[in-house]
Amino acid sequence: MIRTPLRPLARILRARETGENPDAIERENLRLRHEAMRDQARARAEGRLLVLTGIFCLAFALVGGRMGLEAASPPQEPRTTAFEADISASRADIVDRHGRVLATNLVTHSLYAQPHVMIEPERAARELVEIFPDLDLERLTRQFTDPARRFVWIKRRLSPEQTQAVHDIGEPGLLFGPRQMRLYPNGPLAAHVLGGAGFGREGVSAAEIVGVAGVERVFDDYLRDPANAGAPLQLALDLTVQAAAREVLEGGMRLLSAKGATAVIMDVHSGEVVTLISLPDFDPNQRPLPLIEGDAADSPLFNRAVQGLYELGSVFKLFPVAQALDEGLVNPSTRIDTRGPLRWGRFTINDFSNLGPSLSVNDVFVKSSNIGTARIAQMIGAERQKAFLERLGLMAPTSIELTEAPTARPQTPSNWSELSTMTISYGHGMSSSPLHLAAAYSSIINGGTLVEPTLLRRSRVEPGPRVVSAETSAIMRGMMREVVTGGTASFGEVPGYGVGGKTGTANKPGPRGGYLENAVISTFASAFPMDDPRYVVIVTFDEPVESTGLEPRRTAGWTAVPVAAEIIRRTAPLLDIRPEIAMPARNGITAVRN
Repeated sequence: MIRTPLRPLARILRARETGENPDAIERENLRLRHEAMRDQARARAEGRLLVLTGIFCLAFALVGGRMGLEAASPPQEPRTTAFEADISASRADIVDRHGRVLATNLVTHSLYAQPHVMIEPERAARELVEIFPDLDLERLTRQFTDPARRFVWIKRRLSPEQTQAVHDIGEPGLLFGPRQMRLYPNGPLAAHVLGGAGFGREGVSAAEIVGVAGVERVFDDYLRDPANAGAPLQLALDLTVQAAAREVLEGGMRLLSAKGATAVIMDVHSGEVVTLISLPDFDPNQRPLPLIEGDAADSPLFNRAVQGLYELGSVFKLFPVAQALDEGLVNPSTRIDTRGPLRWGRFTINDFSNLGPSLSVNDVFVKSSNIGTARIAQMIGAERQKAFLERLGLMAPTSIELTEAPTARPQTPSNWSELSTMTISYGHGMSSSPLHLAAAYSSIINGGTLVEPTLLRRSRVEPGPRVVSAETSAIMRGMMREVVTGGTASFGEVPGYGVGGKTGTANKPGPRGGYLENAVISTFASAFPMDDPRYVVIVTFDEPVESTGLEPRRTAGWTAVPVAAEIIRRTAPLLDIRPEIAMPARNGITAVRN
């Protein structure tokens, strides 16, 4: 800063020459200097005031905005800061083919205590035991009054009612941690498909949700991957069809006093499993513990549709008949010797009733002749039969997206003898699951191309490798239709839907070998509409008995068939399949309207 001198020499000299007072110059310069200093100080003060005013306004705006956000946000329980590894608690939803929720997340709380800040630990322990009767009062009191304890887990998951009840205790040492729990809003409706989820890594402020069974476990990485941006996992399952089929199957199981039951509805072209039911089932919201001892099949966790490996009986007759036709060994009218009993060494094969000395191949299938089917199997031979069943996927676990599937490997004889060839042809001596059966039937009646079952919805379906010709597929569809119109499945007729199928009643093996007396596995493998099949329906009962007659009846025609028919009657409209309605005849011509 440059200052002007108070007594500049040039002005002083001029003032002396003109007779002016030099002191007046000094006083004037001093006055101007003071005025400049005063103006500068005033400007500096005004600038500081402006800055302070801006700072105060910004601070008030920030405080006001923060208060507004806090007022608009939901209330949260204050919690202490926890130094722990990041735990991802997010998990994508699971939905059915129409986007209806099968599994989602619910925000809840965990409960823990900090004994060193508790005011009345004994009272808090007593009131907690009243809210949670499973807690031990003595143990809880000892933990709360231990001066060395700084942290006590009490409950990993609370309901809203329990959270409020703990709030009402008013103890500052009882604190809540945020939690997400897996919620299955439909309860047991699709329990064996969904499986269930539990907690993995846990901390005070978060818990990891991991799948423990079913699709929850198979697709665990996808459901937990944040890169998917929460996109739901869409299944092929139809929730409405599943509910209708389960209601019918459960009613049939009670009426028939069956030990268990299963139903599968599958698209014959895409392999999409629209319905998969295993009874008894469970609520995945409260998944029970596995059985420690006894038969695993007695547990509600046991998935009979996938894990249940059974000798399925006469439903297997479709396979040797289709193979013999496809290989040109027979045609539908070829006569087969059905005189019985058929002897092989010390073993005999009989029919359920005397069907006559010979039957056409068509009647062998429709009237379900064990002897006739065994003789057809003899024409095929063991090696070709085994190869055909392998092509149909009946010799390996299914590829369905369930954790239980890889363990369900069909049981086959170690020595595939001629006797095994004959007995397997009518469903004895080889065990497979109802899901295996659904896939194999679909592959034969859909035109002859292999189908693999899936629980995922498919937007595009590529035909699989051919297993039988289209001509053989058409012949088998006609035979299946005859089984319902004039064979062993007469109770399976559903007007307008052209149901076809095959019954199977197999004696149930005993735990120590041999077969149990008066205990069977009854199965009806059906499809509709048979002129252009869309869906396969498999219904299986474990130890059913129909007791409305003079004597108990256990065959599939009396047990599985009526239940399957009712399932088709209720679910076909839900699957958007319109019935065929025959119009009254006019001038000797019958019109059919689709």
